Amino acid sequence: MKNTNQKTEPLQSLDEWEDDVVRRYPEEAHKAKEEFRNYEAPARDTVKEFYRINHINQTYDFVLEKKKDFLQFNRREMSLWDAVEFLNTLVDDSDPDIDLDQTQHLLQTSEAIRADGHSDWFVLTGFLHDLGKVLCLFGEPQWAVVGDTFPVGCAFSDKIVYPEFFKKNPDYTNEELNTKFGVYSPYCGLEKVHMSWGHDEYLYHILKDYLPEPALYMIRYHSFYSQHREGAYDHLMSAHDHEMFKWVEKFNPYDLYSKAPTPPNVKELRPYYEDLAAKFLPDTLKF
Repeated sequence: MKNTNQKTEPLQSLDEWEDDVVRRYPEEAHKAKEEFRNYEAPARDTVKEFYRINHINQTYDFVLEKKKDFLQFNRREMSLWDAVEFLNTLVDDSDPDIDLDQTQHLLQTSEAIRADGHSDWFVLTGFLHDLGKVLCLFGEPQWAVVGDTFPVGCAFSDKIVYPEFFKKNPDYTNEELNTKFGVYSPYCGLEKVHMSWGHDEYLYHILKDYLPEPALYMIRYHSFYSQHREGAYDHLMSAHDHEMFKWVEKFNPYDLYSKAPTPPNVKELRPYYEDLAAKFLPDTLKF
């Protein structure tokens, strides 16, 4: 059951967070900054409140608990298309630019990737990348589903959006967790680093046995803006991570800037994506 308490659901919609990312990083947008996702000031307040809650509660212990719980994959077993239609119950009613359900957003992302001639696994990744948002339908609050992601178990970077809110996070004053490296070692590689909990991390674990490594990096780190926009965690990344992040950087414009007012023809495209998924995924996925 979805929690509707304003204290835990500060955003007007899950997509409002991505709209805010575009506002913060407008240089790659296809529309001018003043034209794209034009919200009034109160919407900015809801995003700020979202990050206040997110930053206070995303602790190292919280992430470990969520992984222990959700990575049992015992909530529901679905085919890919059943999962996409399940996600459609999160239709966004507040996007100021466009009125699309989740299937249409996924298809706009993947169709933009396909139009540019990328590999089939890249196209499929565009279609899959937000499926982890089903966490909301399993009772998770927004702040544990979306938002910029970041490492836990070490000092929070001041390059993360609204870093001042971390001062009330219990890890902020924990001497084992608040140093530059915390529980990690220099250049240990992101595979050894626990990221804040949300749809990126969840979906990565669901799909990690099925997709090529570049696709898994795109899924797992597409919300890690403090790194791929600011370079804030170079001290934890390996040379291999840096190489793989070229794919993350290639993916992000398709995710953030591919929305358009003309909806894709879902009925027409469905057979193509069902055949594409069958190349890489089992008949059903466990959530």
